[in-house]
Amino acid sequence: MSVVIAPRGTHGQKMPRGMGGIFSFVNRLMFLIFKNRKFQNANMLQLTTVGAKSGQRRQTTVVYFSDRANSMLIVGSAGGAVQHPAWFFNIAKHPDQVWARVGDRTFRVRPETLSGSERAEAWQRITTQSPVFAGYETKTDRELPVIRLTPIA
Repeated sequence: MSVVIAPRGTHGQKMPRGMGGIFSFVNRLMFLIFKNRKFQNANMLQLTTVGAKSGQRRQTTVVYFSDRANSMLIVGSAGGAVQHPAWFFNIAKHPDQVWARVGDRTFRVRPETLSGSERAEAWQRITTQSPVFAGYETKTDRELPVIRLTPIA
C-alpha cells in the first residue's frame, strides 16, 4: 500500500498564518529537547521529506508510536486542523524520499497509510497511549491519517 490522501475536512482548528519561521524553529527545538524523552506520552522523531511543490528537503518533528517489527506510527493530526499537515502531502508526492531520525540515528523509511480495521486498531492504541489525539479528532471532521513508517534496510 502507499500513501493515500483522504479529503480535507469542512471545519477544524485554525492554524495561524505567516509564522513558518517560528514554527520551524520551535520544531527543531522540540526535537532537540525531546529526542530521548517522552512528549504527550509518546516518543518523538524528526521526519525529513521532500516538498511536494518545492522539491526541497523539509524537516518536521512528530510524535510516534511503536508498531510491529521496528515500524512506527505517526498521525497527520495538525492539531485537528481542517486540512492535512504539509508533511503528509510531501510523503504522498515523494514516498521514496522519506527519512526518520530517532535519537541520533537517521534512516530511510517506507510510508504507508493505514485504513479500515488496521487503522481502527492502531488508532485505538494511539488514543489509549496519548489521549490528546482523541481530542484532535473531535476538532475536525476529516479522518486523521495514520501512517506506518517501516525502516528500509
